[in-house]
Amino acid sequence: MSDQGWLADTRTSYDTVAVSYADQVRDALAVEPYLRGSLALFADLVHAAGGGSVADVGYGPGHVTAHLRKLGVDAFGIDLSPAMVDVARRDHPGLRFEVGSMTDLDLADASVAGLLAFWSLIHVPDDAVSRVFGHFRRALRPGGPLLLGVHVGDGSRLKTQGYGGHPMRVYVHRRQPGQVAAWLRDAGFTVEAQMLLDLDESVPGAVLFARRQP
Repeated sequence: MSDQGWLADTRTSYDTVAVSYADQVRDALAVEPYLRGSLALFADLVHAAGGGSVADVGYGPGHVTAHLRKLGVDAFGIDLSPAMVDVARRDHPGLRFEVGSMTDLDLADASVAGLLAFWSLIHVPDDAVSRVFGHFRRALRPGGPLLLGVHVGDGSRLKTQGYGGHPMRVYVHRRQPGQVAAWLRDAGFTVEAQMLLDLDESVPGAVLFARRQP
């Protein structure tokens, strides 16, 4: 499928489910201690690197962006879905949210101190990941930390319904952390740590910490 095809499907799908999705995940971090711990560590890494703006790419309704702000991080959000942007601005007034695509990231070179993509890569096909990681590296300052969250597994499935029963058309890609780490190294990152989550669930997760090489 062309970029225009899967990007358009993803945008339309999340425009459709934006309000229901926001209702579902609004308090999700409250019951996810390991994710909160990962975000706290990411915030510490940003502060240790000198601080500055942090891009939360594919942030959805903005709950993670807002959590980072509570941790003292100057975070802002970029999302493909205009409806998600509207919901995030409604729920988190005063924070910066804008429409954009990680495949064509509209950020100046070396303009952000850190970058987060929490489960937003799951809809990006394999052949577009290297381009996305290239944009992440370009936008990050040398030595800036990157935090990724991914679904662990093999293969892809077409999701046709979700978040309140609304229709969707998005492919969900499950990947092994080792493959994601290899893509990161190829793109010019040093992979520093990874943590597996929910190992007894049907779809485990993983978070990976990396840093842009000079």
